[in-house]
Amino acid sequence: MSQPFHPGQDGQNRPGRGPRSRALIALVVLLAAEAALLWAVVGWLILELLTEQPSSYASALAILVIVLIAAVWVSAIAVATLRRRSWIRAAAVTWQLVQVFIAIGCFQGLYARPDLGWALLVPSALVLVLLFTRSVMAATSPREPG
Repeated sequence: MSQPFHPGQDGQNRPGRGPRSRALIALVVLLAAEAALLWAVVGWLILELLTEQPSSYASALAILVIVLIAAVWVSAIAVATLRRRSWIRAAAVTWQLVQVFIAIGCFQGLYARPDLGWALLVPSALVLVLLFTRSVMAATSPREPG
């Protein structure tokens, strides 16, 4: 059985570049949602910085910069997942582990917020499962030229 023809920029047939699987689409949607929420947090932090007086401007700016970097990074992961890049698995696993550790922190302590913990933990678990499904692994595996 022959592979369907899907020309790349150089006109070569690219096996495995057919329709996207449901798992890959779900992965892209989850990563895009995470990126959108991070961008919303960036907007909220900017608004807070402009309307409220923080106890420490240096800390407020540092948190804003960290969240901005995270938003750019997760956005890049989402776009690269849509483009089926092979490097996304390591990047996405790293980000999901960061979210899992933040979620664990949300479940404990004096100011525990289990609702936020679950809101971080559930999507992270879904992304981790989707990253290692057969169809996503096949779609994001490095391909040999020509």
